Amino acid sequence: MPTLLESTAFGILCGGILALTLAGQSMDKTEIVTDRPDVTESAIVVPRGTLQAENGITWTSNGSNNMVATCQSLLRFGLTDNTELRLATPGYQSNVGGASGASGFADLSIGIKQQLVPPGSGFELSVILAASLPTRSVSQTSHRVDPFVKLPWSHELAHGWSIGGMASLFWPTEQARRNLTWEPTFVLEREIIKPIDVFVEYAGDYSHNRTSRQIVHFGTSYRSAAKSQIDFHFGFGLSSGSPSRFFAVGYSFRLDHLWARQAS
Repeated sequence: MPTLLESTAFGILCGGILALTLAGQSMDKTEIVTDRPDVTESAIVVPRGTLQAENGITWTSNGSNNMVATCQSLLRFGLTDNTELRLATPGYQSNVGGASGASGFADLSIGIKQQLVPPGSGFELSVILAASLPTRSVSQTSHRVDPFVKLPWSHELAHGWSIGGMASLFWPTEQARRNLTWEPTFVLEREIIKPIDVFVEYAGDYSHNRTSRQIVHFGTSYRSAAKSQIDFHFGFGLSSGSPSRFFAVGYSFRLDHLWARQAS
């Protein structure tokens, strides 16, 4: 079984390999907008011709059990001005304490995000259509393709404040049966100074076959440059089916004009 040190080192290595490509960034004027660190996805797609990589490490505690998820990466490819391709790579989950909790790689997922309301209107809305594929370890996978749909939205308020949320439906396979799961989120965000944002968020999972999972979530992000961002976030469970607490850090970056030039 991997130790906490080994799991953390593995996650740093994964992020470091991706970060080495930063030297090739172009000088596009738009700032990075990420789906991290809150549960609520951004309602904005990445620019056309862009690759954006969002990476993180998460520690989760549930009673006496502790899990570390490393090399969590979401790769976003700008196909058009309103459409992006999304690939969530199979991060490694390691049980670092407690009597239960299997270790192994998570499933890969692939999807499309379509922006439904153009940027600049003050209100953004997108739809994400995706599915997880049975690529993870035997102890982790459902052995089936599990689809999901998400509707993220956001609205800019005055004085640096914004609100947002997301309504999602998942069809995961649990014990060889589909378990329809509804996930609502709501987030309140504030830009403290130009490169620093903070947020508070509620997220819940409600399904037929298990108790609800509800969390309250806090965090901050810092844009160290126009095309890169680091984040820190933590949260607590509000229901018996939720983790007791979790803590995560992440690093994201964007590479522009890789296969198409953006419209001026």
